[in-house]
Amino acid sequence: MFSGLSPLVIEDVVDEGERIVVRARTPQDTAVCPVGGASSGRVHGYYWRTVADVPVDGRRVVVRVRVRRLVCPTRGCRHTFREQVPGVLERYQRRTARLNRQVKAVVKELAGRAGSRLLATLAMGLSRHTALRALLRIPLPTGRIPRVIGVDDFALRRRHRYATVVIDAETHERIEVLPDRTADTLEAWLREHPGVEVVCRDGSATYAEAIRRALPNAVQVADRWHLWHNLCEAALSEVKAHSTCWAPVLDAPIYDGPRAQTTLQRWHQVRDLLDQGVGLLESARRLQLSLNTVKRYARADRPERMLRVPKYRVGLVDPYREHLRKRRAEDPGVGVKHLFDEIKALGFTGCLNLLHKYINQGRADADRSHISPRRLARMILTRPDNLKPEYRDLLARLTAACPEMTHLAAVVEGFAELLTPDPGNADHLSLWMVQVHAVDLPHLHAFTRGLERDRDAVNAALTLPYSNGPTEGVNTKTKRIARQMHGRAGFSLLRHRILLG
Repeated sequence: MFSGLSPLVIEDVVDEGERIVVRARTPQDTAVCPVGGASSGRVHGYYWRTVADVPVDGRRVVVRVRVRRLVCPTRGCRHTFREQVPGVLERYQRRTARLNRQVKAVVKELAGRAGSRLLATLAMGLSRHTALRALLRIPLPTGRIPRVIGVDDFALRRRHRYATVVIDAETHERIEVLPDRTADTLEAWLREHPGVEVVCRDGSATYAEAIRRALPNAVQVADRWHLWHNLCEAALSEVKAHSTCWAPVLDAPIYDGPRAQTTLQRWHQVRDLLDQGVGLLESARRLQLSLNTVKRYARADRPERMLRVPKYRVGLVDPYREHLRKRRAEDPGVGVKHLFDEIKALGFTGCLNLLHKYINQGRADADRSHISPRRLARMILTRPDNLKPEYRDLLARLTAACPEMTHLAAVVEGFAELLTPDPGNADHLSLWMVQVHAVDLPHLHAFTRGLERDRDAVNAALTLPYSNGPTEGVNTKTKRIARQMHGRAGFSLLRHRILLG
């Protein structure tokens, strides 16, 4: 029970109900003077130290130790000093070493308020301020500057303040947390810590510029996940743009309401301005649209490319589709209000307007709810072996709807093969980009232009085994830490907890 106090001589143990008091003394051994360095056994006097120890049976343990004050025998020193018991009594501490270890383990995971509540439950009562001081006294790891690092940003206050985390990309150890994500801050840190040869990052132009200025010979590696994510966004845009091609395969209607008419009108307005030589930014100002919206209209070579399949999701009416189909087949003139009363008796919990919309969209007459553009894009971007046979057949029908969809499925599969690092992927990427430019896929053309702007980092990502995935994992844990502290912690405390891991 008191094995951690074995260096002391225990003289008495008193049960006081809510706490247990252990009386002990130090052994009659010599001690080393911290100033003169000589061993001494000459006693100058005694005093009592009271420290807390780990609880026993849910009760606090207090250790009262009689400690000697010794005299240094070195001539000219005549220094008196208090003897220490390493591993049990540390200098200036009110807790034993083993209790300190337990307290630090708790506050390292839970910080102040939560750590204080848990310690109180464990009969180790500490205030939240003491818990934070114990946390900040835990020394941070100081290792060597690694050869390969990962750099990424995370939000201190979303859309307002951001910070930068630097990790060892090989061992995943935290190296540093910088207070912002500016190029100057990262450049200054890189110059102060030479020895970095490879830097893994996302597509941030700020980080790229800082690395180029501080480490012109370092290899920059783009993040493969971000490359794939950007391709997914471009593929989704292409699927949406070709809705009029694959929607008839599923007998899915194309939305032609007031919003569609406004979309077609805006397309003609944008194209008229572009044909007159007006730039994109000026067109956005004249039409009072955002620049990205004008770019989206400019990429569509035909107005039909702007029309979309309605966003159908599984709704409250879907379980009653067969009943509606049967009743409408038996009596084509049946009223919607009458159908509403019938399905209401079957358990429908929606409103009459919802049923009106469901029937007007043609969903009641369809054999099945057609898929959305996002669902089709997900099937194209899924590994073929992971698709169910019925989805595989459906995907083949939809991608055969037009040549562009067929090419889209082919180039997506080709890029997916490049994500496995291989020395020859740099040449294969060039061939892949030539294939993309030969097809009418404007959103993928924009994606390839982004690859060209950061070509060296992209080549390194596709040929080297390094990745920025570990840094993204650290950011995920950082979000958990920030939420745990409810956003009330300062940067210094957050940095301390991140670096402690």
